[in-house]
Amino acid sequence: MAGRVIFHIDLNAFYASAEVLKNSALEGQPVAVAGLHRRSVVSTANYEARKCGVHSAMPLLMALEKCPQLVVVQGDFSWYEELSNRFFTYLRKFTPCIEPASIDECYMDVTDIIGNYKRPLDLAWIIQKRVYEDLRLPCSIGVGPNKFLAKMASDMRKPMGITVLRKQEVPSKLWPLPITDMWGIGKKSVPLLEERGIHTIGDLADPSNETMLMTLLGKQGYMAIQHARGNGSNRLSYNTSVQSISQSTTLDRDIIEYDEVKTVFRRLAHSLSQRAKQEKIKGSLLSISIRYYDFTNAVRSQSLQGYTNEETILLETALLLFDQNHSGKEIRHLGIGLGSLYSEETSVTQIDMFQEPVEDTNDVAMVLKQLNKQLPGANLISAAQLKKKM
Repeated sequence: MAGRVIFHIDLNAFYASAEVLKNSALEGQPVAVAGLHRRSVVSTANYEARKCGVHSAMPLLMALEKCPQLVVVQGDFSWYEELSNRFFTYLRKFTPCIEPASIDECYMDVTDIIGNYKRPLDLAWIIQKRVYEDLRLPCSIGVGPNKFLAKMASDMRKPMGITVLRKQEVPSKLWPLPITDMWGIGKKSVPLLEERGIHTIGDLADPSNETMLMTLLGKQGYMAIQHARGNGSNRLSYNTSVQSISQSTTLDRDIIEYDEVKTVFRRLAHSLSQRAKQEKIKGSLLSISIRYYDFTNAVRSQSLQGYTNEETILLETALLLFDQNHSGKEIRHLGIGLGSLYSEETSVTQIDMFQEPVEDTNDVAMVLKQLNKQLPGANLISAAQLKKKM
């Protein structure tokens, strides 16, 4: 697919912006979102705080030393999720071709609509202006022929910037940047690369370093090299149907005892199961999210043996994932989600030949009826019916 136009839209200092939106008294003050413990780290700082040297992942005590007037707010993730949903819903007024990348950023394929505007950047300007005026959320927009270049472009001017990064501009705009600025290069990889003389994105793109990078980084090396040369996917993953449902809770206090964790997951699994049954959907992918006292997160998923909405299976899988991935730190927020969904009203149940049949799943007449309904012109019959006709 050639000649695509991709936007990357990134909400600026989202958590902090959300807190200012909720409490106008914070307007113009340096604000950081963090836990209220001495060991907490900054999750997000607004731009007033950043001018004082405060940034995300900084220990809260250090942030207060740099900025004594810093206003520290404990995160309200239910509010953030609500705002995020408003943001994505708002963008879909322009196009359904949207791929969320996280709670505060997404990609948009605007190829088919950008021609409706007098100048190419008018659409980006209108989106940025309206998101700020209607939702009160500042954002930066990167424009590129693929997702990687659009993402890199949106990081170049913050807050409220609009940047275009064309393929022919990669040598002049992208290659001089340090590798720490390159999306997709992890913090652990940076020192390994710098030890071998890879300091800029241009060094990653240099053909003379290709063999060494492939050996050092493996599969990640190939992707890093392609990105550094301005190549990347221009295909978005999006679907207008619901792909997952979830239940989550922010706890009144941090917890660490396993019995308390089980109690919370039991409540979430019950609510999720009830919701799925009411909506007559099942899923084959179970996910959990853990947010710790210091605002670090862990999200883990596991495929299930089949489609289900049974509370017992959801709970057992959630606890198994928790046991395998819990860091031991105090917990502030827990969530459970069911993905890879199908509707019992519109889908045919896939029969697992290695399990005992459950009610209705081996009803051949029902399966054939549903298949014939879904396939126009089809007239499928069972082997038994065929024998009778012979």
